[in-house]
This record gives sequence, C-alpha cells and structure tokens, in this order.
Amino acid sequence: MKTTTGQKLKIGIFTAIGIAILFAAVFLIGSQKNMFSSTYRINGVFKNVGGLQVGNNVRLAGINVGVVDGITILTDTSVRVDLTLNSHYKEFVKSDAKLSIGSDGLIGDKLITISPGGATTTEMAKEGQKLATIPPFDTDKLIAKATKVLDNVAELSGDLSEIVAKVNGGKGSIGRLLNNDKMAKDMEHTVNEAKNTMTSVKKTTGTLNEDLKAAQNNFLLKGFFKKKEKAAQAKKDSVNKANGVVDTTAKKKRKGFLGLGGKG
Repeated sequence: MKTTTGQKLKIGIFTAIGIAILFAAVFLIGSQKNMFSSTYRINGVFKNVGGLQVGNNVRLAGINVGVVDGITILTDTSVRVDLTLNSHYKEFVKSDAKLSIGSDGLIGDKLITISPGGATTTEMAKEGQKLATIPPFDTDKLIAKATKVLDNVAELSGDLSEIVAKVNGGKGSIGRLLNNDKMAKDMEHTVNEAKNTMTSVKKTTGTLNEDLKAAQNNFLLKGFFKKKEKAAQAKKDSVNKANGVVDTTAKKKRKGFLGLGGKG
C-alpha cells in the first residue's frame, strides 16, 4: 500500500509538533534548573534536612533563584547542602545571608529559603562560600505533640460524656437534684422555712426592744433602772477621779524633778 501525499503531510506535521513540544519542555525545565544561564554555587551545613531532596527549589524573597544541587552526609549530626543559584541574583545574596529549610505551602515540597543578609556587611557571597544556616522546624515532633494532645482531648471528651450520661440518668448528687422533683421541692420548702424563721426572729427582736423601752418607762421599774444608771455613773466617776489623782501625782513628780535640776 502506497503512502499518499496527504498522509505524508500529516506525519510531518505531527513529527514537527512533537519536536516542538520536546524543545519547549527541555527549555522550560532548563530554565527552571538554570541550565541556560550563568550560575554560581554556595553551600550550607544542617543538622537535619527534614526531607529536602536534590532538585528542590531555592527561593529568595519568594522568587525561585536556584536549585538544590547536592546533599551530602558529613557526620551523623551534619549534612551539607550544595546550591546552584542564578548569577542574575548574586548581588542580593550577601556573605552574611542565612539558609533555612521551609516548605512550598502547608504540605508541599521542601525548599531552601535564603535570607538576603546585609545587616553586617555589603559584600556579596562568593563562589563556593559556606553560609550560616537556621535549624529547620521539626515537623515530626510537632505531629507527635499534636497527636498526644488530640488523644488527651478524646479521653477528656469520653469522660465528660460519661459524666453527662450519669447526670442525665439521675446518678450522683447533682443527677438526683436535677432529675428528682421531690428533692427539689424539699429543698425549696427548706429555703422557705429558713426565710420565715429569719422573719420571725426580726419581729421578735423588735418586740423585745419595744418591751424593754416600755419597762423603763413603767413607774414600778423606774427605780430599778435609775439605781442601775446611778451605779454606772458612780463607777464612771470613780474611774475618772482615780485617773485625775494619777495625773496630779505625775505632775508633782515632774515639778520636783525640775526643781532639783534647777538647784544643781
């Protein structure tokens, strides 16, 4: 079967489109990985890279400026991370800049974030320079703590549900009080009786005061109350007199002391 001119044309068009897509993909990936631009390398040492991988982005002020070029374990407590950056942003990365590990969104890929620096120097970071690093946030510890808190909340919720069920079922003092109408009525009756008792006490006190005043004005008991008043007044006078004698003696002693002092 011979291939017609139309079929050849279609094959040529599809081939051209495929090649164009391939070149576009290569160009796009190369642009993201800085394959077609001038680059330079810096590095930093972390205690834990927290899931960072080769090929992850490097950001400066929220802009992708490079990629993670390599991750090397130096010791059991240190990991070296090599970065390849676009030379176009070199002037913004100072020698006192710091590297930190973050994430693209809440659950996105890990990435390196560069703080520009410039607080202590204006010198740009050099090729192959080791920059200071900030320890990454330990997500595993956070998740472990959150899980523990959620477990405690679940346990507390279960206990509260059990308590509420018992109260609704009339168990315990609070449950009986809330669900037993007779107990509530008895308590209300007790409170009312206490109020009535206090009212009676107030009335009795007022009556006693009135009776006492009437007794004081009664001609049969006037003498008794007058004797009481005279005895109280006499006691008060004797106390005042004794105080006056003490004061006079003290004054005489002071005068005698001053007189002796004058003679000397």
